[in-house]
Amino acid sequence: MLLAQQLGKWAEQTALNLLQAQNYVWVTSNYHSRRGEVDLIVKRGQELVFVEVKARTIGNYGQACEMVTWTKQKKIIKTAMRFLQRYPSYQDFYCRFDVICFDFPQKIAKTVQHDFSKFHYDLQWIENAFTLD
Repeated sequence: MLLAQQLGKWAEQTALNLLQAQNYVWVTSNYHSRRGEVDLIVKRGQELVFVEVKARTIGNYGQACEMVTWTKQKKIIKTAMRFLQRYPSYQDFYCRFDVICFDFPQKIAKTVQHDFSKFHYDLQWIENAFTLD
């Protein structure tokens, strides 16, 4: 498995653990539609949160959160709308779009299996990172 895939899986699982520690309940992961993908969907009470998870290592251009471009936001919103159409029981929930980012300031070998939690990283959780408008 490539480093980027390993890092992505780790980041999504770590983000889910963080959300669950804040009493969010997992709804689904990697929800796909023709328009895009949402990494995590969680709920707490009457709140439904669509979460984009990003992780970057040194050597990549820019910080992880900078990778959630306007185009990416549009795709996430359209996918969220499709989710709500497909699962009408969530249509009355307050919906929010969060971004959870992991930035690793050191170079990580590409050919080894890693426990990324042993590396230093900066975590940024942006609630209401973007809206429907």
